[in-house]
Amino acid sequence: MTTPPTNRARRIAQRAWAAMAAAALVLGAGAGMTLLAPRALADDADRQSSLSGDGGTGATGGGTADAADTADGDQSGGQSAEQPASADEPTLTIDEATAVVTASSGWRIRVTVANGTDRTMPSGTLTALVNAAHVFASRTDIQDWSQGEVPIPTPDVLGAVDVPELKPGASATVTVDASADVLASIAVWGPKPVLLDYAAGDPSAQSAQDAQNGTGAGSDAAAGAHVQVHTFLTRSSDGMASGQTPAMDMTVALPIASDGWDADADAISSLVEDGDTDAEDAAGVVVDDADAQQERRLQQLSVAHPALQIVADPATLKAAGMPAQVTALMQPSGFDITAYAAYGDADAYAAAGVDDADWSAQTALDDYRDAIGDQNASGSVVAWQGDAAWSLDSLTTAKRQGYDVVVADHEFDDSDDSTVHTGTVVVPTDAGDVTVLTQQRELSRLAQGQATSDASDGETSVAGRLARFVAQSAFYQMEQPYTSRNLLVCFGQNADMTMVDTLMAALEQAPWLHLTDLSTLEQAEPLASGDNALSMVADSAQLDDTESAEVASTLSALQGSRDDITRITRDVVDAGDGKVSGRAASWSDALLAAQSACARTALGGDADVAQRMTQGAAAIASWLTDGIVITPTESVSVVSETAQMPVTVSNTLPYPVHVQVRSSTGSMEIVTSRSADVDVPAHGDAQVTFKIRVSASGSARATLTLHDRDGRQFGSSRTTDITSVLRISDMSGFVIIGLAVLLGLLGLWRQFHREKDPDE
Repeated sequence: MTTPPTNRARRIAQRAWAAMAAAALVLGAGAGMTLLAPRALADDADRQSSLSGDGGTGATGGGTADAADTADGDQSGGQSAEQPASADEPTLTIDEATAVVTASSGWRIRVTVANGTDRTMPSGTLTALVNAAHVFASRTDIQDWSQGEVPIPTPDVLGAVDVPELKPGASATVTVDASADVLASIAVWGPKPVLLDYAAGDPSAQSAQDAQNGTGAGSDAAAGAHVQVHTFLTRSSDGMASGQTPAMDMTVALPIASDGWDADADAISSLVEDGDTDAEDAAGVVVDDADAQQERRLQQLSVAHPALQIVADPATLKAAGMPAQVTALMQPSGFDITAYAAYGDADAYAAAGVDDADWSAQTALDDYRDAIGDQNASGSVVAWQGDAAWSLDSLTTAKRQGYDVVVADHEFDDSDDSTVHTGTVVVPTDAGDVTVLTQQRELSRLAQGQATSDASDGETSVAGRLARFVAQSAFYQMEQPYTSRNLLVCFGQNADMTMVDTLMAALEQAPWLHLTDLSTLEQAEPLASGDNALSMVADSAQLDDTESAEVASTLSALQGSRDDITRITRDVVDAGDGKVSGRAASWSDALLAAQSACARTALGGDADVAQRMTQGAAAIASWLTDGIVITPTESVSVVSETAQMPVTVSNTLPYPVHVQVRSSTGSMEIVTSRSADVDVPAHGDAQVTFKIRVSASGSARATLTLHDRDGRQFGSSRTTDITSVLRISDMSGFVIIGLAVLLGLLGLWRQFHREKDPDE
């Protein structure tokens, strides 16, 4: 059995072989040869050892180190910060990589090496290696490679670059370039495994130094590291002699729906205090400036990439002031139809301020027309999946609301097919057929900023995920090159602009893909229909306990705010004839519309949006109830049996109100009259007077409350202190005292003159 070489011997041999390989490349280039440099490994056993992380590799040339990005304490900003530094070893993050390699493009990769350890990393080498002849046999092979779990040899050196010494917290960004000539020996197009190998110092020296120091922290000079990251290079068929196969169809959709919603305090204040019904146009909700700018920039990408399918929330379009260039509309405010169906209580939603008509397909179209100022505009409308899964119940609900097409996440089709398939399923419901567009699992996860696995070490950045996406899509086409398929890929709601732009640019350069639109996908031959489709759909979906509790809490809070608004506008506001009518009725409708807008948005966003919008709806009710307040006399001193307590009621609302003021002292000796009705003009005050009756000296506190026409309390209570010093001021008082004296004398006389008992 051959004994593997030591780490130091291996690196010396590797550097020598790398130098020889570089010389061979130069000589070969002069002779017209286009070969990849063989990776310098001592033997096959050594190769496997290196792939498993034992030992290190190194080479020189083929790259550059950007000194400007090397700094003490620099934790690598930008994309490279997506991979947190480990306490045990440095990290490699892919900042940039050539997505599609053509006959003339060459290949470049930019990597940030970050030292998050507490020791200094000596200077080292980053080597990029590939297996130019490898053809992945299955998606499992690709996944295993991304996780470093399969020992695919990578004998071909793409290039290497020196990495400077890195102190704790420092980082360096380096670039490896491989020319088109270096890549010319790739004979079969498709994804190729790429290994990024970083070796610094002698990794084995760390444990020895730790033992010597007895502290677990090696010296600055002796510590070393060996880190490997697995990624992909994808060669297109450009310039290859092999015949072209039909391109695979792919539809890429980007949802435009804000999560930066908040209550529009200025519009609501103007509506509540001034009766400005024009504020109804703002609907009481607003998108913060940063989020609005982000949504506008995302939509502008459709100009640069016409194949990008924009599916927009019309409420976001309106609030963000966005242009009308969209492919389709989704439900207003991204209302969660799946959660609505899973919760199963339409009455609770209506009580909270959201009727079925508020999120129908027709309402989405109406809102879109309002947003762009064209009442004749038309457009297709699809329902985007919310937190719960699409079930037969929710699909039926969507269909009844006018949605013929819905977009589902990759969990809709949980089958583990050996090959990918068209993401179209036609499901029959009691309300009619619904076309379900299902996202492809791996590609959509990558597009939405998720690695295919936590163990996929090359997918911690946008560039790394892009390299995997391109490789994965090429493999899917190679699986069944002559089978017609159309894959749906969806970005996330909070899509990264860099990812959208670079991914679309890469897909446009990929000859194995044909980008289509949503209409083409909808009309494609479905994967399943009829009973076959029904077998893929659960009859109903359930929210988990946490989700159900969150919905219940949100609905309860929204119902409370709507009840308060209704009470004030219906049972307190008085337009002069004892009821709300005319402009006051329009004002009331505008207030309820603003609350409904907050409620609909709260029931379509994440937990933060739900909280902000629930608070916004509550603020509308609070502004109304706080607009009618009691201003009592600070204190009242009573020196006789009766007195008066004046109470002022102020109304800051734009319409007159009729209220009942009630008073209670909780005392038997000091009492007030029970209640008094008062009409208070708009933006004005009115005063009522309560009678005080005193039967003994003392003190009490009168609590004053406001009540509507039905006797229900609202608003804040107020208190007034009452102090009584009772004085005798009429003949009745002297008569009472005289009677008391006579009764006392009579009692004494009887005590001394009564006949005693013999035993006493």
